[in-house]
Amino acid sequence: MAAKDDGPDAILVALFCLLIRWCVSLEGYSGRRAPPMFGDYEAQRHWMEITFHLPVGDWYRDTPSNNLQYWGLDYPPLTAYVSYVCGAVCQWLEPASVALGTSHGYESETHKALMRFTVLVLDALVFFPATFWLSKHLRSSANKATVAGLVLLQPSLILIDHGHFQYNCVSLGLACGAAAALLEGRDVAASVLFCLSLNFKQMSLYYAPGGPFLITLFR
Repeated sequence: MAAKDDGPDAILVALFCLLIRWCVSLEGYSGRRAPPMFGDYEAQRHWMEITFHLPVGDWYRDTPSNNLQYWGLDYPPLTAYVSYVCGAVCQWLEPASVALGTSHGYESETHKALMRFTVLVLDALVFFPATFWLSKHLRSSANKATVAGLVLLQPSLILIDHGHFQYNCVSLGLACGAAAALLEGRDVAASVLFCLSLNFKQMSLYYAPGGPFLITLFR
């Protein structure tokens, strides 16, 4: 199918992928109501708590208000700033969910829905467009929207992010955007996007060896 025919398909694929994510988010998650650590929900909530209330210099330091043994922030600064923004939203809508020092183990249906929504929005804003952008560079007659859909429906990513309140979609989306920019010869944009990916989750370093391979294979 010609690339010009992929537009309507892309919209349908994106809506279907969002529906699958929403369905997964309706299920439970590990660590629910299980003290003393309470699982991934608590980890993300706690990072929003400390980044919103503490000065930047204390985000990664063990202090009386930030016990690093209790879900210490262990991802790079871009993750922390995203947690700060999400924490500000939580403070506005449900202050008890990020109350410093007293919200450990906090859980409510409204806050859980809010946490799920932040993952879905960031996924749609970062990973979705980057995936469709990268799929445009496939040298095949395959429907580009279909290929993008196969990537977006990767089961493990959906289960981890939308089942367990993770944001891998952001770092992976930034890395995909870097790859797409690299294939277009936009090296500066590719460098910026990949640095952002690294500054969100350090695991993006795993993708670094693929850069020279992309240049050799596609340029």
